[in-house]
Amino acid sequence: MKNTTQQYGKVILAGAGPGDPELITVKTARYLQQADVVLTDRLVSKEILDQYVQKNTEIIYVGKQCRTGPSTPQATINELLVMHAAEGKLVVRLKGGDVSIFSNILDELQTLTEHNIPYEIIPGVTAALGSAAYAGIPLTARGYSTAVRLLTFYKSDVVSDAYWKELATTDDTLVFYMSAETLNGVVENLVKNNISGDKLLAVIEQATTPLQEVHICSLYEYDTTLKSHSFLSPSLIIIGKVVALHEQFKWIENSGTQEHYFTTVSKNKTVRQTVTEER
Repeated sequence: MKNTTQQYGKVILAGAGPGDPELITVKTARYLQQADVVLTDRLVSKEILDQYVQKNTEIIYVGKQCRTGPSTPQATINELLVMHAAEGKLVVRLKGGDVSIFSNILDELQTLTEHNIPYEIIPGVTAALGSAAYAGIPLTARGYSTAVRLLTFYKSDVVSDAYWKELATTDDTLVFYMSAETLNGVVENLVKNNISGDKLLAVIEQATTPLQEVHICSLYEYDTTLKSHSFLSPSLIIIGKVVALHEQFKWIENSGTQEHYFTTVSKNKTVRQTVTEER
């Protein structure tokens, strides 16, 4: 009797790190070298693809830009994972930062398990750790903070009034992802709840890249210092007493440029692109 059971390949869900291509893990680099197909986010350094992906490997760009521009629908990404795995291919789903921090990994895991597709999850250096390290800000420095909270305020209803009050009083270091466009609301809510004046604000643009910029101010002086600034994507926000350590321990100077390190997602760019011999 003929076996009609679907034989799938394998999907590797891997983190590429926050920007610096040398922050990729050895395991992710090895899988990229073996991959038949790579589905890559926008916030992945081009150098990683150039260095580790083989010339005959198909690269599919599935970038997202939140509110700032065109994005690849998650449903399309899910379909691509299933389609290529169904062809018996090794697929690397490459995400910026870490795969489990503010990503859509849950949707992709559900899709893979529903189709009985084998997979692995490989962690990466998340933006909070990369940004803090490259800004010289120890997130849990002794005497300053004993915990870190990873948060997002990408829209106005994701943090309750009661939680804002708690965030304003805690000594935990606060790290906000995907919140540069709503930074006014972050500051307003913390100031409204009387956050201590010794907790500073840091906004780190394009962290760990050659174009990194670090901006620091008091939350109570934000309106006259950083409020009018338009921050490049990606930007990470760190709030807490530890931010004061930046001036003493910074080891990288600001780039002094407003150039983009990561390319934007073009409306006219197809999600599929095969690597050519010119790469």
